[in-house]
Amino acid sequence: MVTIVGYSPRVNLKGNEYFALVIQGGIEFIKSKVTNSHYATAMRCYIPSSFDEQNCKALIGQKIPGSIAKKSCDPFRYADKNTGEEIEVNYRYVYLPEGATLEEVVYEGIPESATFE
Repeated sequence: MVTIVGYSPRVNLKGNEYFALVIQGGIEFIKSKVTNSHYATAMRCYIPSSFDEQNCKALIGQKIPGSIAKKSCDPFRYADKNTGEEIEVNYRYVYLPEGATLEEVVYEGIPESATFE
């Protein structure tokens, strides 16, 4: 299960505003490469939506069947919001509907057998 935890305004290539839902998976513990200590985190990703802001607000807290997975991509750089440090990564997080595999989502699109409740 994943949870809708927020939303983010975006602008498409035509200049029109839309909202992306922020979805988050369950808690997981990661070992720091710097300190060797474990810390708690959760994978998040953004899903474009056709909802207006009012509907996005109303969806916060709703649970959806599925999970979030790490998908390889071309390397890109971004600034860490907490430290300002610039980091290069070669992955992004994607939503997997319940019953879907990463390979199906990446290579075939979302399978017809996936259910959305």
